[in-house]
Amino acid sequence: MSSHAKRQEPGEVPARLAAHLDAYAEYLSLERGRSEHTVRAYLADARSLLAHLAAASPDADLEDIDLRALRSWLSAQASAGVARTTLARRTAAARTFTAWLTRTRRIPRDPGVRLVAPKAHRTLPAVLRQGQAAEAMQAAESGAAQLEPIAVRDRLIVELLYASGIRVGELCGLDLDDVDLERRVLRVLGKGNKQRSVPFGAPAAAAVDAWLTSGRPALVNERSGRALLLGRRGGRIDQRQARSVVHEVLEAVPGAPSLGPHGLRHSAATHLLEGGADLRVVQELLGHSSLATTQLYTHVSVARLRAVHDQAHPRA
Repeated sequence: MSSHAKRQEPGEVPARLAAHLDAYAEYLSLERGRSEHTVRAYLADARSLLAHLAAASPDADLEDIDLRALRSWLSAQASAGVARTTLARRTAAARTFTAWLTRTRRIPRDPGVRLVAPKAHRTLPAVLRQGQAAEAMQAAESGAAQLEPIAVRDRLIVELLYASGIRVGELCGLDLDDVDLERRVLRVLGKGNKQRSVPFGAPAAAAVDAWLTSGRPALVNERSGRALLLGRRGGRIDQRQARSVVHEVLEAVPGAPSLGPHGLRHSAATHLLEGGADLRVVQELLGHSSLATTQLYTHVSVARLRAVHDQAHPRA
């Protein structure tokens, strides 16, 4: 390190390194088709790595990103108490970044191919029991009985999330044309801009019909566009609002765990498997790229079966 080098502030990325991030963002968005949320996360990880590199050596350049630097970056985060699941995700992000640096000839070789992610401890997600899910849907339906537009919308939110198992971002992104009420099918744009069709049942269809008949028309205005779900001011509902709705509905169910929209997704997947659905069918419904992700729900079902067995069997 030169004696006249500027002292690097923690978290600061020198302009010569930060200059590459715009091109990386464009690659993630246009070539890889990553969502806006994923692009932000990957950029944040790349920026963190570059800041760590510069803090260790202010004169460092991209070619100084080697396996030792990558491991040092992850080690610093582990020492700061970052969860193993987060470290595993950031390892994948680092490998994506170094692969791009290599492919665009910004560095001569890819050190990320030898970077091993710490094994994440996968915890079983909390889910509703089937009776609790039924109570939650009844609570939402009772609230909508007075035909107040927001209550009618809130019923539709919980019904569709549980009926279809879609992600909250997918729900909020639905347009009117994405709902085939006659066939009871949603057209969903998922991760990586992958489109899939997801069926829903008669109760959710009734909630859709009520919303289109007596809910949405009361809120629609010039801001609404083709959005299916609207906020009080007529614009497309955002994920934060949808999460608040789910939490409020589940608070009315005695003994139910505190869950958000993803908890309803977990519950839908678990109840499908408990009802005998094929694992690969559930994978397709949820939009999982890997069957291993869907298999987590088989562990949830087995764990619940074991709990019942331990409680009920005389020789458990």
